[in-house]
Amino acid sequence: MALTKRQREILDYVRLFIRENGYSPSLEEIGRHFGLSSVATVHKHIQHLVQKGQLRKAWNRSRSVEPVEDDEAGGAEIPLLGTVAAGDPIAAIEIPEKVTVPEALLRNGRSLFALRVKGNSMIDEQIRDGDTVIVESRQEARDGETVVALLRGEEVTLKKLYRDGPTVRLEPANPEMEPIVVPAEDVEVRGVVTGLVRAY
Repeated sequence: MALTKRQREILDYVRLFIRENGYSPSLEEIGRHFGLSSVATVHKHIQHLVQKGQLRKAWNRSRSVEPVEDDEAGGAEIPLLGTVAAGDPIAAIEIPEKVTVPEALLRNGRSLFALRVKGNSMIDEQIRDGDTVIVESRQEARDGETVVALLRGEEVTLKKLYRDGPTVRLEPANPEMEPIVVPAEDVEVRGVVTGLVRAY
């Protein structure tokens, strides 16, 4: 599952603290490091990291938080490059972070990246607002594949792609929304969706 920026920072801090001290930081120490006055807030972040398989707690130790390494968690990190619209196209936003995805989504060493979804145009494909899509980076796509498309060099959208002679139809998976039809030269495929992670 995708980590928030703060969850990623806390995970990195726990790893560094253990490397330097040989034991885990307390909730109070984590709170002090990040300027969080509420231990309950720190506990909530830790619980989410445990639920997402990034940290584990030992039942028999007070300083019990330790990271689950990628090979144990069955995951690997890929770049989270920003936000993609599942709705009206939006300006491309890039905010480099990392997300951890299951090893099963890594295919033959192909280049993958992740994008957060904004909007509900793909809900019939079970892609919802707030989800994170895993995208295989490539410029070619078959008709009917769900793609990340760059329109006119500046707006990005997530839709099913269909070619129709000199035009391209970008079809939503939501009966309440209209397709986007544009000249083929105005569309640049940036990748094809191969997976999805959802934070509950």
